Amino acid sequence: MRVAIVSDIHGNLTALDAVIADLGRVRPDLVVQGGDLALMGPRPAEVIDRVRELGWPGILGNTDEVLWDFEGASIPVPLREAFRPMANATGDLLGEERIQWLQTLPREWKGDGVGLVHAVPGNLWTVVPPDADDDTLAATFGPLGTALAVYGHIHRPYVRRLPNLVIANSGSVGFPFDGDTRASYLLIEDGEPEIRRLEYDLERELALLAASGYPFAEANIAARRQATPPVWR
Repeated sequence: MRVAIVSDIHGNLTALDAVIADLGRVRPDLVVQGGDLALMGPRPAEVIDRVRELGWPGILGNTDEVLWDFEGASIPVPLREAFRPMANATGDLLGEERIQWLQTLPREWKGDGVGLVHAVPGNLWTVVPPDADDDTLAATFGPLGTALAVYGHIHRPYVRRLPNLVIANSGSVGFPFDGDTRASYLLIEDGEPEIRRLEYDLERELALLAASGYPFAEANIAARRQATPPVWR
């Protein structure tokens, strides 16, 4: 069985369309979305509508949750001043019905020997870096109880093989942080994960973001062009 994990789109419809086109070529049996659909991009409503039209099951991400529970979300203090205007702007673009749909999403998904969470089991914000030691990875993701544990959130794709567990990060479709501007997603065939990277029209997407009036557009444009975490000031 082939399962694709598509995560961290962040309102980037241009990158999502490139991934969808590639999925049409590789023809997975199932596509699951890993959260963070909307915030930080110029077309969040269009992204959510496309995912819903395709009928992908999926999970909740941390930047999804802030759209309706900003005060309750465990947002790191240095990020709160940037997240509030972005959450407000994204909420206005989405409208109430799409936000209500996001609220129905679970926090984890399991199927075909794969366990998927956005960050870690039970928390949408905890950062587990690619260079985390084996004991940390096993203690964090082993409780999922699956042979393969997949997460997103850090926007840095990788695959690590432990003695009794494989850990994979799907990377980010719309906002990579690893110096590679290409969209990233994970393809799993018979339990074996493979990271796929795809070129897309980045400059077109950045032009849309520049014209959108979205908060911190300049910082997000610079970060997308370099495929590095944004610096919001």
